[in-house]
Amino acid sequence: MSEDGVEGLPQEWARVPLGEICDIQAGGPVLRKDEQVRAGVPVIRPGDLRHRRITAHTVVHLDPERARGLVKYRLAAGDILVTRTGTVGRVALVTGAEDGWLYNTHLLRVRARVPEQVPYLLAYLSDRRVADWLERRAAGTTGMRSVGMRTLHDLPVSLPPLDRQQEIGAAIKAVDEKIRAHEEIVRATAELRDTLAELLMSDRLPGHPSTADAGSSGAA
Repeated sequence: MSEDGVEGLPQEWARVPLGEICDIQAGGPVLRKDEQVRAGVPVIRPGDLRHRRITAHTVVHLDPERARGLVKYRLAAGDILVTRTGTVGRVALVTGAEDGWLYNTHLLRVRARVPEQVPYLLAYLSDRRVADWLERRAAGTTGMRSVGMRTLHDLPVSLPPLDRQQEIGAAIKAVDEKIRAHEEIVRATAELRDTLAELLMSDRLPGHPSTADAGSSGAA
């Protein structure tokens, strides 16, 4: 991506502003500590976006009564979230698991008008060059950088024919799923390591000689 858009588009590809093919909307309120509840409607923040997905275990929750007045910020499966402040340009796909959740003002919601384009748009928006394009246009000082709806609306998107978009989206999705599978293995192994260390250091590992001796002494 050049300063003004994508260079050298292949034949049959088009270049359009993101706002011509998607509806873009800013997010809702930022919750203070005293506004968060243990169980309620989840509110997604930039820190909840990881590897193009949302990490549910880090989200905060809003009282359902208050959430009723924030219907316009409700998410639907297939939406794409883009960070607008701090590290601008990070993205994540909203899945069925997050349908109906809310998102705060530090995020922008991108809703494709053609659902079949979602995988391709997710891949395109997560391209490092797109993040660089947004960063160059962000306003504010270091650490407080921000992009607005108008900037994201004007982002040039290179669009191949729809069947090619689906091929590209499917290929990138397959790689993303492998990344998440490996991350889950690492997470589960790390938890196993912590559990094993705790048992060993407290001499409570089942079948460990000390544990067996203690059981024998008790029986005697």
